[in-house]
Amino acid sequence: MAVHVQNFVTRDGVMPADFRRIAREQLGPYPHVEARDERVDAIAGELGAFEVRIASRTVAARRVLLCTGMIDELPALEGFAGLWGRSIFQCPYCHGWEVQDQRFAWLAASPESLSFAVFLRGWTGDMVAFTGGAFAVAGEHRTTLASASVGLEERPIRRLLARDDRLSGIELADGAVVERDVLFVHPPQRQVDLVRSLGLALDDKGFVRVDEATRETSVPGVYAAGDLAAPAQGGQGALLSAAAGTRAAATLNHALNMEMATAAGLP
Repeated sequence: MAVHVQNFVTRDGVMPADFRRIAREQLGPYPHVEARDERVDAIAGELGAFEVRIASRTVAARRVLLCTGMIDELPALEGFAGLWGRSIFQCPYCHGWEVQDQRFAWLAASPESLSFAVFLRGWTGDMVAFTGGAFAVAGEHRTTLASASVGLEERPIRRLLARDDRLSGIELADGAVVERDVLFVHPPQRQVDLVRSLGLALDDKGFVRVDEATRETSVPGVYAAGDLAAPAQGGQGALLSAAAGTRAAATLNHALNMEMATAAGLP
């Protein structure tokens, strides 16, 4: 979730609802494009003959492009959900500029991920890495953090504190409070149920595998673009997802046009 869309050329800082409204307005001149606000309950069939079941009826489709995103599994940490997308972020390229030079925190999930705190120093001079007491920190990791002037806090976390809907501090299990303005974290993600039901091949991190050139999945005729297939598009983010969607739509449209031309016997 994000309050604003960042790092999207000509739309930097726009609210998601306004982004969707503008997009739909610009689809208006195309008479063969229809947007529906309906839940897709199931997809069945095969290449050239898919059946997409929605609440009102079943729609026939020769191809399917999935752009469902991923579900973030937020930690059961008091105060987290209310600050997600406001003071808690995943990507500094999406939100780092807007919160630069504030007091940063990074909640690491493993010893190897501690280095992300060093990377975040590019946006702030006040950086603390938190482990939440989840793992031990070896000497080489301590040296790396110290050399980059990154603080290390290893005590378990009790809750996040907020003031005016913004993070103000991280309260530890012993009652101590570390004052912070911004928290970066990479929560686990999972595919939506619809994607899982299709039996698509996933990589070892749970992202949908796609052909890099066509964006087609392991199921012929089903394509994927956006955060659900992030590694193949270079990462997660609105602009990257839009670019991947454009590529998928182009290759999908090419296949349909070739089929129609062949069926019509065109030279």
